[in-house]
Parts: sequence; structure tokens; C-alpha cells
Amino acid sequence: MKKILFILVLCISFLGYSQNNDLFKKATEAYNDGKYDTAIKDYLAIIDNGKHSAELYYNLGNAYYKLNKVAPSIYYYEKALLLKPNDPEIKNNLGYAKNMTLDVINPLPVTTLRSTYNKVIGYYTFDEWAYISILFMLLFVVAYIAFKFFNYATQKRISFIASTTFLFLSILAITAAYFNYSDFKKNRPAIVFNEESLVIGEPNSRGKEVFKLHQGTKVFVLDQLKNYYKIKLIDGKTGWIEQEDLKELK
Repeated sequence: MKKILFILVLCISFLGYSQNNDLFKKATEAYNDGKYDTAIKDYLAIIDNGKHSAELYYNLGNAYYKLNKVAPSIYYYEKALLLKPNDPEIKNNLGYAKNMTLDVINPLPVTTLRSTYNKVIGYYTFDEWAYISILFMLLFVVAYIAFKFFNYATQKRISFIASTTFLFLSILAITAAYFNYSDFKKNRPAIVFNEESLVIGEPNSRGKEVFKLHQGTKVFVLDQLKNYYKIKLIDGKTGWIEQEDLKELK
């Protein structure tokens, strides 16, 4: 019975993969033919099937960008960047999409130490850092075994230094993965989807306007009360905005 269930699950998975692959090809062909609405429909169908990838989000961002839909294009470029934080094409197209936004927000200055930390820790995703850690740990094991089997002092010295280095690098990589994951869980980025949204001082209908935001602007969610989000901008400004005006990236 277990074997039959396993075969059924395997068949369903294969069919799902095949269906998503066909949809992706169909959507890409529609995009190349300039049928951007059709491409978007098929790409979204793949997401509904449970498939997520940087390439899928990137293509969706491109399709929305071609239709001059600012918020959705930025939203999907940002989602692609979460999976591939150093992809130059994603960064480049995201920059073009951001040029269509109305809000000009200058980030708060950061220290050199903090800037270096962000660049190093954010260079890979926490999954990638974890894989790197495992790779270095495997190299450590190989070098340690070699140390046990080598007979000459020079060989033992080299293998000992190599094993120690690989162990140290593995610890560094898993530490980077931990901090990256902590930052990932702590931050709640979102994109403004409403053409124009009021940011108010308190989470109710009596709240006074603090400032306005327009579609495509990226914010960070700090808190939630009923149907309001407390948000923060990269320039440090905070306020409350209606939940329906935002779409969270995670």
C-alpha cells in the first residue's frame, strides 16, 4: 500500500511539474509576442500551482513593466530579488521600474560598519549561506581524514591547516545564515498598490494626515491594528496606512 501511495505521489508531482513547465513556456511565448496580459495570466497560474522562483517573479515583473503597471512590476522584481539578492538583471530592471514612482525618499545614512554588514550578510540568501556552510564542513571532514592517513609531517601540517580553515569558514557561513535569517524574519517589506494613499498619525478614521504615498513605494510594516498597518520608510518616517493599500512581499 505504501509503495502504491508513493508511486501516486510521484506521478502527481511529475504531472504538476510538467504542467507548470508547459505553462511557463506558453507564458514566455506570449510575452515574446507582446501579449503581456496573457503572459501574466499564465505566470500567475504557475504561482497558484505552488511554484515559486526568481525567474518566474522576474518575468512577471517584466510583463507588468511593459504594461506600465508600476506597483505590480516593482512588487515582483522585489520578490525575485529576495530569492536572488545579487542578480544584476533584476536590480537593473527594478531600478527602471522605480523611476516610474512619484515618491522620492532618501534613506537615512548608515555607518561604514553597518553598510559592510549589510553587504556581506545580504550577499547570499540564508539558504545559500547554509549550503556554503555544509560545503565547507564536508571539506573539513575530507581534510581531517587526510590528516589521519598522511604519513609525512609536511602533508599532515597542510591538511591540518586546511581542515582548521574549512571548519572556521563553515562556522562563519552558518553564522551569516543565522543573521540573514534573523533579518529576514524581522523585516516585513511591502509595496504600496493604491494610486495614492494617506498615511495617518493613528490607526482610526479620525487620524490626521501625516504624509501621502503613491503606488510602487516600498515600506516596512512594523505593527498591525485591525485593518491598519504601522509602517516605516527608509528615511525614518512612520505612520499608519490602511491594510488594503499595501501588499506584503513575504
